[in-house]
Amino acid sequence: MLEFFVLGRLEARSVHGGTTLRGSFQRSLLLSLLVSEGRMVSSEALVQEVWGEDPPGGVGNALQAHVSRLRKKLDALEPERTRARLVGDPHGYQLLLDGATLDADAFARSVREARAAAPEAPGRARDTLRAALLRWRGPALADVGGVLCRSAAARYDENRVQALELLFDSELALGNHAHVLGELREACAENPLRERFCEQLMLALYRSGRQAEALETYRQLWSRLTEELGIEPSPLLRRTERAILRHDPQLAPPGPRTSVPSVPSVA
Repeated sequence: MLEFFVLGRLEARSVHGGTTLRGSFQRSLLLSLLVSEGRMVSSEALVQEVWGEDPPGGVGNALQAHVSRLRKKLDALEPERTRARLVGDPHGYQLLLDGATLDADAFARSVREARAAAPEAPGRARDTLRAALLRWRGPALADVGGVLCRSAAARYDENRVQALELLFDSELALGNHAHVLGELREACAENPLRERFCEQLMLALYRSGRQAEALETYRQLWSRLTEELGIEPSPLLRRTERAILRHDPQLAPPGPRTSVPSVPSVA
């Protein structure tokens, strides 16, 4: 089976070996086709992805030559039966993953499975998400800068952040608030304006007997939002702060064999 990896530096592997596709033109071309998820990409769009706004003369022939070389590399990775078909017509090219896999697709499937399982089986959701997050080997598409790839990288990164939010919800539903304090602090540091992480960290701190730190976490985010964006925290985050101030019993950790929402709906 042929596997492509984009959650980090681009790689392609099969049982016959692997390659990191070192040439920048080859990498940009393959990544542009991969992130287009089987859709046809026009030759004009590929030229812009590979060469930017000022392509050289004869770029049409150069694109065809790179496509031919990439097709040969894919054939070499899976010589008996190529599981990724690079096809084209007068309008452009597309990469069909006929049995080949893309790590970003597998990650997204795992997150969907975990989201469906979370309400009734937070432990299963937690395990699924932790396994899925191990797929990340660094920033997505970090070394390629075309429009298609930048858009895909932003989409993949948002999927990762949402997976982390769901993971922390699952851990909190399992009563593992102390266990995830370090990870929540790291998530807040990397995403300082992300209210959901702040909310989860506040709850984890409060459940760990650190009410003052929970309230200070809220005040720090309030300062960032008002100073940098000119907005107030969301109503949900403000309700969580008020619940902490009055020691609302709904904030208590879940009991044995109990699954409760990580953040209550409090008035």
